[in-house]
Amino acid sequence: MHLVRKAAYLFLTCLIIQSLLVSCVSKQKPEILLRAALWANEDHSWYQAFLYFDSILHARTDGRLRVEVYPSEQLAKEMEAIRLIQAGIIDMTVSASLLSNWIEIATFCELPFLLQDSIEKHQLINGPIGQRIKREMLEKTGLRPVATFERGPRHLTSNRPIRHPDDLQGLIIRVPSVPSFVTAWSALGAKPTPMAFSEVFTSLQQGTIEAQENPFALILSAGLAEVQDYVNLTEHVMSWSYPLIGENQFQAIPSDLQEIFLEAAKDMEDYEHILFQGNELSARKELIDRGMEFIYADKEAFIKKCQQPIYFSLSPEMQQVYGDFIKSVRK
Repeated sequence: MHLVRKAAYLFLTCLIIQSLLVSCVSKQKPEILLRAALWANEDHSWYQAFLYFDSILHARTDGRLRVEVYPSEQLAKEMEAIRLIQAGIIDMTVSASLLSNWIEIATFCELPFLLQDSIEKHQLINGPIGQRIKREMLEKTGLRPVATFERGPRHLTSNRPIRHPDDLQGLIIRVPSVPSFVTAWSALGAKPTPMAFSEVFTSLQQGTIEAQENPFALILSAGLAEVQDYVNLTEHVMSWSYPLIGENQFQAIPSDLQEIFLEAAKDMEDYEHILFQGNELSARKELIDRGMEFIYADKEAFIKKCQQPIYFSLSPEMQQVYGDFIKSVRK
């Protein structure tokens, strides 16, 4: 009986020590702490996907590698975040077409009226253009794309219905700082105004801008139903984005953790895709429930009016890339 009690005591002691050790490990400072700056807020699938990314990295590396996620441009606006990564001040962000300010091929991430549906989108992502985008990001900007995040088609929101390009005359539209967006909306008769996304709600509220364009999920999560009456179904861009890490920051991760990092990024991508599919339908319904009216736009009229200005705004090399892609997907 004494031996049984002694064994039980030792077993209980071991459990307590083990529990204390686990507690210490979970609270210890990680060997590598990455900071990720997002412009999306806490309700967006990107933020939720990054939290998932951190949780699986924590589990798979025993706490050695963590990611701190800062939503709603708390650390930096998107353009600034890219520069801060290049300067080694922060480590990660999500971006795509904004990188066309560094590499022209990134224009194809969100070139207005290029893609007709999600099938063509995935052909571009997985084909020669998509491979070149990722290669040039790494070689020319020092940013390593580690996954692909879904984005729904971009639509125009406004306080007057927009069915035809003629309805756009003089409308002040917020756009991201992407040259092809400025070209497209100018050709359609609007007044495009590049602006950080964090400024959009207040600018709409104050009347500094009159319209903006984004996918359903972002329109919803940003609360734009409070300041916009219509969702005009222009579907002018089939978009996606890349979670990015600075290449110098990635190379600073111990080699035994780099593979874990990349595998976890792939799992984050799969998780985000699942969230996106669920959110796309529910976001549309909720926008209707919040009083927004959906307007069917004459897409052919939009395409006819701005396709040539977009094409001729490209360099000769990018015009060739554009033409080759159209031929390959629409034989």
